[in-house]
Amino acid sequence: MSGSVEGRSIIFATDGSQGSATAEAYAFALARSWDVLLTVLHVLEFPSGLDPDNPVNRLYLAELMKQATQELIELKARAAGRGISVETKITTGIPSEEVLAAATDEASDLIVVGTRGRTGLARIIRAAPCPVLAVHAERSEKESAGGARHNPSGIQRILVPIDFSDCSLDALEYGALVAQRCKASIRILHVLEPVSYGLDFTLPHLAKRDADRTVITKRLSDLTAALTSSGLVSDCVISGGLPADSILNAALAPDVGLIVMGTHGRRGLSHALFGSVAEFVLRKSSCPVLTVRSPKFHPSHRPVLVRPSMPNNV
Repeated sequence: MSGSVEGRSIIFATDGSQGSATAEAYAFALARSWDVLLTVLHVLEFPSGLDPDNPVNRLYLAELMKQATQELIELKARAAGRGISVETKITTGIPSEEVLAAATDEASDLIVVGTRGRTGLARIIRAAPCPVLAVHAERSEKESAGGARHNPSGIQRILVPIDFSDCSLDALEYGALVAQRCKASIRILHVLEPVSYGLDFTLPHLAKRDADRTVITKRLSDLTAALTSSGLVSDCVISGGLPADSILNAALAPDVGLIVMGTHGRRGLSHALFGSVAEFVLRKSSCPVLTVRSPKFHPSHRPVLVRPSMPNNV
């Protein structure tokens, strides 16, 4: 590696679990393609109410420290073999709190974590000061039977669901940044949720829905054109149905290797019935999901998207 970009870093939270082992490949690939420092954090899980000086607790922590140290030595050797600059850290406490503190202290650009580890993924995503990449632990087993569909070192296409809320457009802007760094293309997905029937089983708002679809199609075309003008290969898709199901179905395309989505968009009826769309996708997707709550754009970043106003009811 030619030397990491000054002031930029990725934090990879590992606990030695299978989830962490799967996420490691993505952390390595991103650190290499982004040319940034990779900070690997291992947290020795220890509740704050316990006394670390208690003889039994000291023995417990010493054993955890021995195991974590060996794991990090082996990880650092794997990284060195790939030409990746790695800094390792071991802390003690509640994993989610330690990961968030480290990301804040280091002003990290991205947190990478496995979905089946003990890091407290939900809390990290809700409070992270930067985007979070969650990598599903079981995907490698599926790939071993059906081929390596998701290759961390060669993500071909990034799927970005948008509802035109500010947070989804932030996710698209961040997805464009990731695509530029990974030399990937972008597919924008917009989901038209099911139409509500009137009491007489008519569709009184059908004309308005058709007009909205025309506006949406034009807006998606403008966003795709903006991405194309910045040098990115991109296309857009309009799907019908429930947002989470539509996103998961779109992610089954063989060339989709990453989902990038905002976590605080409009949710409407789908949220009341099924909970957060992003949380549902995180639970069900075998494809890595990069959630964007607080995108990190450096002063040198040139925005790809122009954001004309969008009617609130579209």
